[in-house]
Amino acid sequence: MNKNCLLILLPLLLAGCPSSPPSWWSFFGDDRPSSLSREGADGESADPAPVIPGEEGMGIAAGEELLATEEAGGGSQGAETAPESLSHPCRPRIHFTLPVADHPKIDQFVAYYSGPNQYGFGQRLERSGRYVPLMREIFAEEGLPEDLVYLALVESGFLNRAYSWAQAAGPWQFIETTGRLYDLENDWWRDERRDPVKSSRAAARHLKRLYSRFGDWYLAVAAYNAGSGTVLKGVRGAESKDFWEISRGSHLRDETKDYVPKFLAALKIAQDPHQYGFGQVAYQPPLLFDTVTVPTSTDLEVAARLCGASYEEIKTLNPELKRWCTPPGVKDYRLRLPPGCAERFADGYAALPEAERARFQCHRIVQGDTLKGLAHRYRIRIDDIMTLNRIKDPRLLRIGQMLVLPLKEGYTRSPLEDLEDDYLRSRRQVYTVRPGDSLWLIARRNQVTEMELRVWNRLGWNNTIRPGQVLAVSQPSRNSRSKKVRMVAVKERRKIVYQVRSGDTLWEIGRRFKVATQDIRVWNNLSERDVLKPGASLTLHVEP
Repeated sequence: MNKNCLLILLPLLLAGCPSSPPSWWSFFGDDRPSSLSREGADGESADPAPVIPGEEGMGIAAGEELLATEEAGGGSQGAETAPESLSHPCRPRIHFTLPVADHPKIDQFVAYYSGPNQYGFGQRLERSGRYVPLMREIFAEEGLPEDLVYLALVESGFLNRAYSWAQAAGPWQFIETTGRLYDLENDWWRDERRDPVKSSRAAARHLKRLYSRFGDWYLAVAAYNAGSGTVLKGVRGAESKDFWEISRGSHLRDETKDYVPKFLAALKIAQDPHQYGFGQVAYQPPLLFDTVTVPTSTDLEVAARLCGASYEEIKTLNPELKRWCTPPGVKDYRLRLPPGCAERFADGYAALPEAERARFQCHRIVQGDTLKGLAHRYRIRIDDIMTLNRIKDPRLLRIGQMLVLPLKEGYTRSPLEDLEDDYLRSRRQVYTVRPGDSLWLIARRNQVTEMELRVWNRLGWNNTIRPGQVLAVSQPSRNSRSKKVRMVAVKERRKIVYQVRSGDTLWEIGRRFKVATQDIRVWNNLSERDVLKPGASLTLHVEP
C-alpha cells in the first residue's frame, strides 16, 4: 500500500474512534459518562462473555459496563467514585430503546404525572437514580431494551419493601409462585423478591420469556401485568397483535389497558424530565456496595461494627433480609457492605470466633417450655430474656410465641424490632358502583366472577347494589390463590336443593357435600345469626 493510500485512510480510521461518547451515553441528561463495572455492582469481576442473542437480531455482550451518570443539580451526595471502564474506547455500548407511540391515553397519564401527581412521581424519579443504573446493566446483559427498567417505577416506585394486596413483593412485584420460577427464595428469614439485583435479573428473564411468546414489547408488558394467558385470549378475541386495537374491546381489564400507557408515559417523562417540569429532581446517587461471603449465620449488628457502619446501613443494602441476621443454616451467604468496607470487614471477621458471629437465637415456644428451662439450655439469664422480649409475667408464655434470646452481653432491641415483617403494604382493589352498573358488568370489567364479588362483599343472591357503594374487586391477600381457584370452580358444579332435617347444622351439611359453610350462607342469603329450621330448602352447588 503506497503512502497516498495511507494518508487517505488514516483520517477515516481515526474518525471511527470518537474522542467523546455520543449523547445517548447519558442517563439523566449529562453527556459525561462515568462507568461502574460489574465489580462495583456485585462484588466480583466478570470476564468477557459471549453475546446473548435477543429477539429480532438484538443482543448484548454479557459483562458490558454500567453507565451511572449524575443529574446536573442532583449531585453525587457522597457516592463512591466508580472505576473507569476497561472496555475499548472505540467499542460503543449497545443501547436499546423502546418506541413510545403517540396516543391520547399516554398523553392523559403524562398530564396526570406532571400535574396532579407531580410530587409523587417526582419522588419515584428521585429513587430511580439509585436503582436504574444497576437495572439497566442487568437488562443489557439479558439482551433486553434497557428502557424496560422503568416498569419498576410503575410497579413499585422503586420501593424494595413494596407489598401489594395480591401478596406481590419487591420492586418488580413478583408473587411467590412466579418468583419461585426464577429461583427467588422467600421464607421467614429472607424474601429475595425484595432484592433489587436478584429480582431485576428475574424480571428481565420473565420479560424475555413473554416477548418470545408474543413478539411485541407492548404485549409483553401487558402480559407482565395480566398474565400471558389473558393477553393471548385478547389477541385471539381481537384477531390482532396490536395492543391499542386489543385494548379497545373488553378483552383486558381496565388495569391492564392503563398499565401499558402508564409505563410509556413514565418512560416519556424519564427520558426528558426537563420538558415535563421535573428539571429540579434531586436523583439519588447510584447504588454502590461491596460484597463479602460469610460462612455461617452472622448478625447484621456484628457486620456493622466490623465495618464501622450503622445497623440501618447494612439493613438497607440487604433489603431481602427480613430479620437481624443472615439466614441460619445458609452457608457462604453473600452480604452487601458499604463501598470500601470489604477489606476491613474481612480482617475483623477472620479474627472473630464463630461463637461471636451470632449474638441472638430465635426460639418458638412449644408445649412444656419455661423461661427457666430456656435460660438453662442457652446459658443465659432469665432477666435478660424477659427484658429483651418485654415479658412481664413468665407464666403467660403462649405456644407458638417467638422469643429472641440474647446469647451475648451488650444486646440491643434491633432483633425484637425485626420480628415483625416490614413490608409496605398496599390496599385491596376496590370499585365504586356507578348508575347503571350491575354485578355482571362489574365482574366482567374486572375479570372476576359474580360469585367472587358476592363472597368478597358478603352479598346474598337477593342483595342489590347501589350507586356510590364501594365493592372489593380483588381477592383477599391471605390465601388468595387457593380462594380464587375454589370460587372459580363453582361454575363447574351442579345445583341441588337440600331439605333441612331436624338436627342439621351448616357445618354438617357443608361437610356432607364438601362445600364451605360461608358459601352456603352466600348461596342462600343467610347471616351468621340465622337459625336453620327443619323443612327449609337450601340451594347448594356441589361437585358432580
